[in-house]
Amino acid sequence: MKKEVTPLEDRVPLGQKLSFGAGHLVLNLLPGSLGIFMFFLLTAFGMDPFLAGLLGGLPRIFDAITDPIMGFISDNTKSRFGRRRPYIFVGAILSGVLFAVLWQLDPDNSQHYNFWYFLILSMVFLIGNTMFATPLIGLGYEMTSDYNERTRLMAFSQVLGQVAWMIVPWFWVIIASPDILPISAEETARIAQLGLGDEETAKMTLQSLQANGVRKLSVIVGVICIVLGLLPAIFCRGIDSARMENRKKITFKTLWSNIKDLGEGIKQVSKSKPFMKLCGATFLVFNGFQLVASFSFFIIVFYMFDGDYGAAGNWPAWFSTVTALVTAFLVIPIISWMSDLWGKRTAFIVSTFISIIGYVLKWWGFDPDNPWLIFMPIPFMAFGLGGLFTLMMSMTADVCDLDELENGMPRKEGTFGAIYWWMVKLGQALALVLGGLVLKLVGFNQDAVTQTAETMTNLRIADIIIPAATAGVAIIVMWRYSLNEDRAREIKTELVKRRGRL
Repeated sequence: MKKEVTPLEDRVPLGQKLSFGAGHLVLNLLPGSLGIFMFFLLTAFGMDPFLAGLLGGLPRIFDAITDPIMGFISDNTKSRFGRRRPYIFVGAILSGVLFAVLWQLDPDNSQHYNFWYFLILSMVFLIGNTMFATPLIGLGYEMTSDYNERTRLMAFSQVLGQVAWMIVPWFWVIIASPDILPISAEETARIAQLGLGDEETAKMTLQSLQANGVRKLSVIVGVICIVLGLLPAIFCRGIDSARMENRKKITFKTLWSNIKDLGEGIKQVSKSKPFMKLCGATFLVFNGFQLVASFSFFIIVFYMFDGDYGAAGNWPAWFSTVTALVTAFLVIPIISWMSDLWGKRTAFIVSTFISIIGYVLKWWGFDPDNPWLIFMPIPFMAFGLGGLFTLMMSMTADVCDLDELENGMPRKEGTFGAIYWWMVKLGQALALVLGGLVLKLVGFNQDAVTQTAETMTNLRIADIIIPAATAGVAIIVMWRYSLNEDRAREIKTELVKRRGRL
């Protein structure tokens, strides 16, 4: 089949790609930072593990409700700045400010005060973050109508998004370092005046250091997110909202009808077989990966370095950083090339199969006698998530065209994006629960200095089998995916005949 050249009017300028990619860096930086900072609720702020678990889970339920609502609102918005950009602008500011405010906790406050402070602020933060994230995803789906340019745009954004994962692992080092974010001399003097023993003094100093590091680093992260998050709102261009027909009027008076329209839109989206396959494959690949994501850390520390955290040093952080580097600058460009050459479905199947090879190679890569071998499986494993989000987001944009052809306007990029990422978040939530269950089943003892040989063998087997099995099932799900390049171009031609170019 002869490949068509992307028309000039369908190409996304480099400046817009950079701006959209900056938004994706924020999309990755905020949850990545949140995941690490949550650990310090226990160590720096003395939160009970059960309460900390509630703080991780309850806001996710709230987030799942707000995403489709925000998608519906942005789909039906009319403004001279477009359907998505005003929300992205406000959401970027709210996300950055509220993330910083969220972490201004004090270990001297009561546990219940910190619990309710964090829970309420988490939900307010998630409203701001949803206002930013959901329209940004929808904007990406509508920035170009070309089959291949969509993949290039998503590949570009995923490359910049991976920068966050090169940085985030080092937050562990920054927060715990007395040289990078030191506590004040006044705080040091206050601890000394308590007249505690050496062990208690060291413990309180470490707690104060971590709390100080979390508070200061959250402000830095918040500022970065505001600056980068505003770029897509200012420079990116989507569909002209004035050309969007059949928009729903969104006011307090139309609230009930809006709820019914939202339900109808979700029902239409859920009936799309190609979209459901994308969601199913994403759930499988991402959930399988996330379920064992923490296992690599445990294997490095307890298998390779026999429970010696000091000897393990920065190996876990380097493992994560190198994975992000390889994904961004090697894997994603290759996946984009494969998509242009073979089509998106085939590129997904091939990249997912390559990731299975990487998971198997971990058996030989985690070698106590040669720590450098941990980097061997990375170029193969990186094809898993690198291919997943680059290709699935591009294919979701194709599905939006199919939905307009079948159901008419308004286009529902926001609703599709919200439901797709709801599946991703559901996978994350289940992975947190099931990951702990797997650790329990293999006999992992979190209180032990070392783990038994049987436990580590079982953990290493689970670390390989779980993501490989879910990736294999995802390949089966996508095997008969029907929305190929020829069909996508037919749909585009039919839509242009019907309503002109948007």
